[in-house]
Amino acid sequence: MRAIVHDRYGPPEVLRLAEVPRPSPKANEVLIRVVATTVNRTDCGFRLGEPWIARFWSGLMRPRLPILGNELSGVVEEVGADVKTFRAGDQVCGLTGATFGAYAEYVCLPADAAIVPKPTNLGMEEAAGAWDGPWLALTCLRKAAVGSGQHILIYGASGSIGGSAVQLAKHLGAHVTAVCNTKNLDLVRSLGADEVVDYTRTDFTRLDRTFDVVLDAVGKSTFGACRRLLKPDGRYLSTDLGPWWQNPLLQIWTGIVGGQQAGLAIPDAKRVRQDVQLLREIIEGKGLRPVIDRTYPLAEIVLAHRYVDTEQKTGSVVILVAGSAVTEAAGTSP
Repeated sequence: MRAIVHDRYGPPEVLRLAEVPRPSPKANEVLIRVVATTVNRTDCGFRLGEPWIARFWSGLMRPRLPILGNELSGVVEEVGADVKTFRAGDQVCGLTGATFGAYAEYVCLPADAAIVPKPTNLGMEEAAGAWDGPWLALTCLRKAAVGSGQHILIYGASGSIGGSAVQLAKHLGAHVTAVCNTKNLDLVRSLGADEVVDYTRTDFTRLDRTFDVVLDAVGKSTFGACRRLLKPDGRYLSTDLGPWWQNPLLQIWTGIVGGQQAGLAIPDAKRVRQDVQLLREIIEGKGLRPVIDRTYPLAEIVLAHRYVDTEQKTGSVVILVAGSAVTEAAGTSP
């Protein structure tokens, strides 16, 4: 089968198209024919081997898992002897977890992985981009205990995490102030934001009001810069370690001294299946919709990674795996 592999860390050009053996499902696994996957911050981080601490999982000197892709939609091709929850022909989607593997025509996953039946109101392309960003957004909102009547500011509201956070915060009953660039103002309003701030024209950190929660969904601000936006018991959350890895340290320090809190949102892998099931319910209830920026064929994965590396994507970047033609964009194995 065709797959995108990488055997060293580095820029998008380390990715190449290759022929690899098609996997066979074990007794407790399902074999999924991948229709679509995505390129997200997680994939790009593991491609680069950054932050360096991630290499304790991904491989110290070279990638331990050569096939990336942690988000997918597809069709169950075959089930193992012990699998009762899926059958051949089921349309499924979700997250592959720490094993990645979705940058390929087929992938095997445990039947109890974070895979669910495709929401009835999504196509296969949309269904591929409905999980990684929303899961991280859900993690942030849960950590901040966002609920009805609260006021939240979301910086980076047009990305996959931020756009999902806007919708989920509204689903939870919060009042949402969203921060994005000029071209995405209308999009973010359509996601349900009550107020939208254009950061190219207004320094959002100088707004004259305070919030229960400030969420930096792109990891480009700091607790220090946003502190004046917080109520006395407000919470600042980031999806990034921050300069000099300050956010984990601030989480410890502010937890000791009390008052305004700072933190780093780290998703809980133990509840990923439960969260994906919850997100599916919210999607089918029309409380969340994925935003697709661009689509690329599998063979143009390098171009897709280059685009995501610009940090200018809106929503998700989808890779079409099934039926995509081979071009020179990704390179080929010898």
